[in-house]
Amino acid sequence: MENNTVAQKLEALVKLQSIDTKLDQLKKLRGDLPDEVQDLEDEIVGYNTRLDRFKSELDELEESIKNSKTGIKDAEKLIIKYNDQQKNVRNNREFDAITKEVELQELEIQILEKKIREAGENIEKKNEEIASIEEVIKERGADLDNKKQELDAILNDSQDEEQKLNSDREKATKKIEEKLLVYYEKLRKNLSNGLAVVSVKRGAADGCNIVIPPQKIAEIKEKKKIVIDEHSGRILADVDVEAVVEEKPKRTTRKKKTA
Repeated sequence: MENNTVAQKLEALVKLQSIDTKLDQLKKLRGDLPDEVQDLEDEIVGYNTRLDRFKSELDELEESIKNSKTGIKDAEKLIIKYNDQQKNVRNNREFDAITKEVELQELEIQILEKKIREAGENIEKKNEEIASIEEVIKERGADLDNKKQELDAILNDSQDEEQKLNSDREKATKKIEEKLLVYYEKLRKNLSNGLAVVSVKRGAADGCNIVIPPQKIAEIKEKKKIVIDEHSGRILADVDVEAVVEEKPKRTTRKKKTA
């Protein structure tokens, strides 16, 4: 919705800037807490993901041990079977062939036993890593709870005020034409202090203290057009009339000489 006059546009912008400044002050009270809470939450998610992966690897290692033990039992059964067959061989050739099969199964048992040992060692390491991660998660979780409580306390104190300001802001933005509002929002994002609409105080733009030429000051006072500070891009909405007025020296009167 467009305002009818430049003065009304400037008045709406000043109102919006005032609301946003108050909202900025509320956010400043929170400090880095929101970011710290988010960082801790992300960190814990990362640790839990790693924990899940380690537990999955642990399951695989235990399954590997189980399969190796089954393989050893199968090999032992075959050895018993081959030993029984050796008792009934008809020649040396059959005896040597069965002996070779027995040796192969014994070698298989050795390989499987080595796999079991290695898996057992890996399980021990994984369990240590899991315990370490769980301890870190516990510590980070405690930090997160403390920071959340601290943040919640701040939010609860300012919740009503912030809701009112956001409501007022929504109403204020509807009184500003879209093109001007887009410029204002973009400007606020690019300024460290968020002051997009300022007054001229003592001949300089508030927020950046850049001296404004007298001609522009006159234009600002007239409020016939939107005046932009060419250095910072800020909207110069008004001129603060409160200034130091230099006192003119009093004229001294000479006493007439008496005749």
